[in-house]
Amino acid sequence: MSATGKPAGAHPKRLLKRAEFLAVRRGEKRRGRLFLVEVLDRSDAEAPRVGYTVTKKVGNAVVRNRIRRRLREAVRTHAAGDMAPGNDYVIVGREDVLTTPFGQLKAELSRRLRGTR
Repeated sequence: MSATGKPAGAHPKRLLKRAEFLAVRRGEKRRGRLFLVEVLDRSDAEAPRVGYTVTKKVGNAVVRNRIRRRLREAVRTHAAGDMAPGNDYVIVGREDVLTTPFGQLKAELSRRLRGTR
């Protein structure tokens, strides 16, 4: 941990523009019960970038934001080290993210980011 209380290590940058999210859709898809992870290799050595999305099918804005916050926290505290440099990741959250214990969510996210089953 650093002096600010945040975990030390490479922090992924954020995907913010719609075009960046759409570009990642061309990449590899790793499906799971809790979320879908889309991965695009940018073929450079820059820091990894990550974006989060939850469709309106899942629920209202409050539910979608809670899912997004849980995913963001799981990446921040645990899974950021599993992201490969030069890759873009889009994590599409599903409703089960809310009911899954946080430890299990972190482990599943790490496994999907590494690309192992």
